[in-house]
Amino acid sequence: QVQLVESGGGLVQAGGSLRLSCAASGTIYSINAMGWYRQAPGKQRELVATVTSGGRTNYADSVKGRFSISRDNNKNTVYLQMDSLKPEDTGVYYCKVVDVRALNYWGQGTQVTVSS
Repeated sequence: QVQLVESGGGLVQAGGSLRLSCAASGTIYSINAMGWYRQAPGKQRELVATVTSGGRTNYADSVKGRFSISRDNNKNTVYLQMDSLKPEDTGVYYCKVVDVRALNYWGQGTQVTVSS
């Protein structure tokens, strides 16, 4: 079993910053991609950013230039630095890990609230 533990969410004013962390533990095969998704109230879960084992990143258009994803392979941890936050960034942020067998693992989610 793989467990993902997220941290770093909270309440911040518009224009502020937060840094999310997600640490994977348990029986882990080699990790391929790691990423962050979010879900706003009444909306579907959407991709925020992903990073491959080779360091290739991908971002949603809405966060490009404001968010930065990174990973520490030694710690099986992925980070999301969020700057210039907007009220529309509010939602529950979920970490996802994909191992080399293409199995997906999800974290429990962490709330991010941006006040105007």
